[in-house]
Amino acid sequence: MRALNQRLVLDRLREHGEATRPEIAAATGLSKPTVGQALVDLEEHGLVRPIGRRLDRPGRAAVIYRTAPDAGYIVGVDVGRRALHVAVADLDGVVVARVEQPNRSRSGAMLVRTVGDSVAKAVAEAGLADDDIVVTVVGTPGIPDTAAGTVHRSPNLPGWERRGLLGELMALLGANGSTVLVENDANLCAVGEHARGAAQGVDVVACLTVGTGIGLGILLGGNLFRGARGAAGEIADLPYGRVPAGVTSHRPGPVEVVAAGDAVVSAARSAGLSLSTAKAVFEAARSGDGRALRVVADEASKLARVVSVVTAVLDPGLIVLAGGIGRNVDLLADPMRRELAETIPLVPDIVGGELGDDAVLVGAIATAMDTAWDLVFERRVLGR
Repeated sequence: MRALNQRLVLDRLREHGEATRPEIAAATGLSKPTVGQALVDLEEHGLVRPIGRRLDRPGRAAVIYRTAPDAGYIVGVDVGRRALHVAVADLDGVVVARVEQPNRSRSGAMLVRTVGDSVAKAVAEAGLADDDIVVTVVGTPGIPDTAAGTVHRSPNLPGWERRGLLGELMALLGANGSTVLVENDANLCAVGEHARGAAQGVDVVACLTVGTGIGLGILLGGNLFRGARGAAGEIADLPYGRVPAGVTSHRPGPVEVVAAGDAVVSAARSAGLSLSTAKAVFEAARSGDGRALRVVADEASKLARVVSVVTAVLDPGLIVLAGGIGRNVDLLADPMRRELAETIPLVPDIVGGELGDDAVLVGAIATAMDTAWDLVFERRVLGR
């Protein structure tokens, strides 16, 4: 019962912020003496701390308590084809260190080592010990399958689909006692935008990430929806006309072939533009280049077709465009809306993500926070 009372008090402070003993008692239904004892216990365990007194009310000034976010730390990792991003955050999600480095890995084993080195560097820069890390969440393209020890459908990362590799990654990152979770990057992008970005307060969200690849993160009732086997949102495999000659079926999927970054560059070159990146194509369109504008219009049409399918199934309240291509919402959203209005009865709102390159990391940290607080409580209070 004593531990249960401590948990109620801790949850009240976590969910609603700093409070005094009388305020916590009123919110939880516990007596003031019970709350007082729980606060003493939690303070001894290093999970809460007093931060001052409330002086704006008559009578004796009440002590104000808040959670102790430095009771443990979280690591978020975003594994991309071109770069790795790592962030270390406290239990309130405040980032205390970041590391970014190019991904030059030519094999899965090399990428595992690079991820491990990047995490170790970020932890060191935060001035922490390895065992300060409670939870590590890794965002990756594809479908993580911990049972098989692999990541399905991640063709843009050489060797990343090798059987057993996922287990090696989790063992390396968990060697310090950290709980390791691996999640699809589009899913984490959706979680991040819902937690701190464009999708705050929206119950049904589809986050369309378009860059090197293409993916979809889905939130239903504000909660991440993975499907029966974790493959919900793998829209790269949606059919889109014929698979171009020379492309092996499903490697990558048809939609990814026609709508991701390489397709935009290829279309630009076919239009006579000597541009090497999708970013350059969109910049040319923004400057008024007619050929680039036509390429962008075609890309918007392709994405509208994808969104029409997603909308027919999910009826989302919001479509969030993210990723290197998706963030060009100023050029994509209006033509997408116009085309959608001709094909479906109800057009969802389409907005750009607000978190940019940080979306996956924010989602990773948000995903880790509840688990991290649970683990810290179990270790410090319950001794598990």
